[in-house]
Amino acid sequence: MSAFTPKPWPRTLRSQEWFGGTSRDHIYHRSWMKNQGLPADLFDGRPVIGICNTWSQLTPCNAHLRDLAERVKHGIYEAGGLPLEFPVFSTGESALRPTAMMYRNLAAMDVEEALRANPLDGVVLLAGCDKTTPALLMGAASTDLPAIVLSGGPMLNGWFRGERVGSGTALWQMSEAIKAGTMSQEDFLEAEQAMSRSPGSCNTMGTASTMASMAEALGMALSGNAAIPAVDSRRRVMAHLSGRRIVDMVKDDLKPSDILTREAFENAIRVNGTIGGSTNAVVHLLALAGRAGVDLTLDDWDRLGRDLPTIVNLMPSGKYLMEEFFYAGGLPVVMKVLGEGGKLHRDALTVSGGPVWDEIKDVRNWNEDVIRPLDKALTQQGGIAVLKGNLAPRGAVLKPSAASPELLQHRGRAVVFEDIDDYKAKIGDDALDVDETCILVLKNCGPKGYPGMSEVGNMGLPPKVLRKGVTDMVRISDARMSGTAYGTVVLHTSPEAAVGGPLAVVRNGDMIEIDVPARRLHLDISDEELQRRLEAWTPLVERPNGGYAQLFHDHVEGADTGADFDFLKGCRGNAVPRDSH
Repeated sequence: MSAFTPKPWPRTLRSQEWFGGTSRDHIYHRSWMKNQGLPADLFDGRPVIGICNTWSQLTPCNAHLRDLAERVKHGIYEAGGLPLEFPVFSTGESALRPTAMMYRNLAAMDVEEALRANPLDGVVLLAGCDKTTPALLMGAASTDLPAIVLSGGPMLNGWFRGERVGSGTALWQMSEAIKAGTMSQEDFLEAEQAMSRSPGSCNTMGTASTMASMAEALGMALSGNAAIPAVDSRRRVMAHLSGRRIVDMVKDDLKPSDILTREAFENAIRVNGTIGGSTNAVVHLLALAGRAGVDLTLDDWDRLGRDLPTIVNLMPSGKYLMEEFFYAGGLPVVMKVLGEGGKLHRDALTVSGGPVWDEIKDVRNWNEDVIRPLDKALTQQGGIAVLKGNLAPRGAVLKPSAASPELLQHRGRAVVFEDIDDYKAKIGDDALDVDETCILVLKNCGPKGYPGMSEVGNMGLPPKVLRKGVTDMVRISDARMSGTAYGTVVLHTSPEAAVGGPLAVVRNGDMIEIDVPARRLHLDISDEELQRRLEAWTPLVERPNGGYAQLFHDHVEGADTGADFDFLKGCRGNAVPRDSH
């Protein structure tokens, strides 16, 4: 990879199309901005930096981003830029229905259009909650203005009766314990008070922490950004430094297209396996690659991560939380391990303007139980396994580090739920014909089916199975699952049931074989029988009658390519639009 060559400075930036002249329109643009108390010399041609803020009280993970935005402004002013903060749609994982994933593409559209339509030369992307990071990166990649990610950081460890409480992970565990009769409702309500005890995103290696790690691994955030707790003063320092850095990135004209190369995506895939990252990273990085013009496929995920050990001992795969990960050295330590093992493109460019290896080569591991040596890995077969077969012709994914080893090769009888409502109506009934050897199959929960591909793939087990002490069963769906979840869960089955994929025609009593080492997912019926069922299939999911839901239904692609809209692939650039007057 050739070294990045900065553009000469000074030069005329795109913001001067709005601010740099004496015409009626230039005066119009400047005079209105001055009602905020901005001195005249701030419009002298210096970089104008947008602060793209996903702050929202409806997005608890991001509710502290206003403070970080102020710290970013300090850095921008200090480096000689003009900061201008603006809001974009905030995809809050904990409250949005039917699912935040349905609105990731909407948020990405918001970011893209806001960047292109406004007098901006570069942008700081303030993200935190699960979908905010990929949405902001996707929008930025489609405009290709200089951009840097600043994550909000994880919350502090939860503690309940001397035990760590991991965001999401503990919720799933305690919910199952209630159904099994091993935890009281009173204890569950008491534990609720210990789950979210500071600002920040999930403290497990869930999707928020995974995507912060992906931003850093891709080179789109400063080294060390991913793991600093939200309330740690060093998170504010990172905000200040990111503000400084974006000004120099604009001067150098260092853009996402310079950073988001195939090598960067390969680094991120390997990092995801090594940290035990969320399966959601698969769909988000595929979508981002589509915006960046990088030919990335599910096969790349399997090929690059297949034999990669998971060395980060964090929930849901391990026992620690993000706070300990930061104290141990965070993502730079993980990336150094990969680099020393020949599993990292060391010369991949980052927002620093130099190769990633320069940022990480001297870091140290301060806790080898949290970030383990390769010979003491949490699991030697980490990464994301991509399964294919007649049940998933375009692929399905599974996270081996969160699965039960004895279920990675399994043949069982299908217990089928046609949709999430069917599952909810039947799963608690002890008359349901199911035992621990069965495979639970959930349909119509993919991008078009739910709609939005909800995080219901880690469906809870039947109470009568839980009462036996069983804690895991094979589950298959076209849904996603929370990055905080665990279990032998096959996800993202493509094509999804709602469009007539083979999953749609699985019946109760069918035998299904899962063989993760062989990467096989097979419905044990003849090709002729499968074809007969597919020809007789009729869709259960109706087209919405208007609005964004109809737009989503008509244009969303499958999980195997990132579930982006078909009309949003690629980069549409940042050419200055016509004047408004």
